[in-house]
Amino acid sequence: MSGGGGPATMGPATGGQRGAPVLLSVNVGMPKDVPWHGKTVRTGVWKVPITGLRMVRRLNIDGDGQGDTSGHGGEQRAVLVYQVQSYEYWRRYFGRDHLAYGQFGENLTVDGMPDDEVCIGDRYRIGEAEFEVTQPRVTCYRVGMRFGEPELPALLVGHHRPGFYMRVITEGRIQAGDSIIKTRTGPGALSVADTDALLYLSGRDREKLRVALQIPALSPGWQGSFRDLLSAADVPSPGTGPPWPGFRKLRVARVVREDRQVSSIYLAAADGTALPAARAGQYLTLRISSAGQPAPVRSYSLSAAADGGTYRISVKQEPHGVASSYLNRNLRPGEVLDVAAPRGDFVLDEGTAPVLLISAGIGVTPVLSMLHQLAVSHSQRDVWWLHGARGPREHPFAAEAHALLATLPRAREHVFYSAATPAERRSAHAGRGRLTKEALAGLGIPPGASAYVCGPAPFMAGMQDALTAIGLGQAAIHTELFGSLPPVTPGITSQVSRPPHQPPGPPGHGPLVTFTRSGITTPFGDDRCSVLDLADACDVPARWSCRTGVCHTCVTPLLSGDIAYAPDPLEPPADGQVLICCARPVTDIVLDM
Repeated sequence: MSGGGGPATMGPATGGQRGAPVLLSVNVGMPKDVPWHGKTVRTGVWKVPITGLRMVRRLNIDGDGQGDTSGHGGEQRAVLVYQVQSYEYWRRYFGRDHLAYGQFGENLTVDGMPDDEVCIGDRYRIGEAEFEVTQPRVTCYRVGMRFGEPELPALLVGHHRPGFYMRVITEGRIQAGDSIIKTRTGPGALSVADTDALLYLSGRDREKLRVALQIPALSPGWQGSFRDLLSAADVPSPGTGPPWPGFRKLRVARVVREDRQVSSIYLAAADGTALPAARAGQYLTLRISSAGQPAPVRSYSLSAAADGGTYRISVKQEPHGVASSYLNRNLRPGEVLDVAAPRGDFVLDEGTAPVLLISAGIGVTPVLSMLHQLAVSHSQRDVWWLHGARGPREHPFAAEAHALLATLPRAREHVFYSAATPAERRSAHAGRGRLTKEALAGLGIPPGASAYVCGPAPFMAGMQDALTAIGLGQAAIHTELFGSLPPVTPGITSQVSRPPHQPPGPPGHGPLVTFTRSGITTPFGDDRCSVLDLADACDVPARWSCRTGVCHTCVTPLLSGDIAYAPDPLEPPADGQVLICCARPVTDIVLDM
């Protein structure tokens, strides 16, 4: 084997392991902008072989870089390794004649070191440098871009050939042709392939999860994912899905005007039967056919404890809101609405720690339902009720909340009016100004509390900062966002934030797809590969990473309808959820996004 760069490409006969592992090629590449699906991706996946000695440092090889350091690079992912044996496997699988080293985005192309034998924590000396194996490759759509096969991220996992990252223990120079010498065996004997399967495939072994968490070399990100998986496996599931599939008919039992902008709507089963239990803080999704066509679909938080007979939601009339205007002006008792089952993870914990219920404006509704739950259960917890409003005329449920707090022996109430007269503030025992970081810090809130925050996005961001500043950990701060979740689009650059809209071009002829949080209903076009593609075309905020059904970043509640997958995900999502990156609608569907 030459001491230079080695062969830049491999042909049909290349790829059998020959004794001790050897470094075949060192590959580097700096990030660059690449056009992709009408967008620009900043990526360093284009690696090319180099000749001669090259210095390996703690964070990188000289001349190399990563475009998206949230998923790649850093101390734990300084160097990516892939094997020539996997090159040969994929060459046969895809029918390729030649593959250039660096084609899989790796820094080191090696002969040997298979994923099912190399273990997390193993250490290797190559040239002057020493490395430690930290984690499998991060499943990412960009390796599919580089290779020209969009399904490659899923195939790497499904065929147990991911490759792996190493951190640099000792900096030094390396070059193609260097021998690879194992210097230490990692504890636990957990191979790269087994580690990858624990995260991405179904049928996880709990004992292997526990073993993984005992390996110091495993990167913190993977440790956190495994802790979450182990916690989920150890906690009995309260149910297999939503209380009912799709939409069912609920009858409007009462409509109560709370103030000039807000009405409460009481919903009961159309057939008179008891309604399934709902957790305080969850929301209902309504399809309101009488408000227009296509029927607007909107979600509203429960604003009281579900008593088995009725659900209560409370709706603020928005200036140009088609659904909220109809519900406030035209809805009458006896009308029947299509309603999806209660959903949502913004729910009150069952612990004994102090609880902070923090809201502004109509964001009061989910925390008000939590207050109802605490009152019904005669809770002995310390309860802090913090609410901000402009004044008493924009403060629905003030008397209701005050009466509930009076039934709790350890409750405190703090109301802030930003635009009220002194007399109005005295009457409501309200503080002056907004509920701010400084105001929160002056209340003496215990640092061990659990906080539930709902309101406008800037308010919630400010409260998160304020709560963190007084000592609450991120795990203790829970927020509910009425609008779309922040997008996750790794590597995409120069994005212009635009309101969701109908897709460009002629309308499709497929099933209707409704994005409830974005207020968009549009037909699925034959030219769309997936629901995610349609969301992108509509500028609906979406969350994704692999785009092949592996990472589950794109998992989204499916409120109604049927879908088909292409490709099939390696691990199906839970009932009532869908992986939008590889799903196509079979019937009209409604998504909570």
